[in-house]
Amino acid sequence: MGCYSSKAKTEGRKEKIRRPKSWKHPQPISRAELTQMREEFWDTAPHYGGKKEIWDALRAAAEEEDLSLAQTIIDSAGVIAHNTDLTICYDEKGSKYELPKYVLRDPSNLIRTK
Repeated sequence: MGCYSSKAKTEGRKEKIRRPKSWKHPQPISRAELTQMREEFWDTAPHYGGKKEIWDALRAAAEEEDLSLAQTIIDSAGVIAHNTDLTICYDEKGSKYELPKYVLRDPSNLIRTK
């Protein structure tokens, strides 16, 4: 399968997934606004192609705090992480899945309520 990137492999073994680097939203946003953005993405993502089962696995991995469990989820689903931060992935048939950082990590300017 020509989908594996040399970036995602080191000496014949896959690199472990990691959270994306810190990012900043154009304006400070609340937890509710971030949650709404995430829900809208996950609700519409399957309509852009790929398999629903893969989108479901990517969502489960993205929402999982334990990175080793997230790794197990994507490995079990046959997801090939082109980027170790999961922003670009492929399934075993070569379909591409692009995930925005906002579904993978909170922005640095998230409005924190007390």
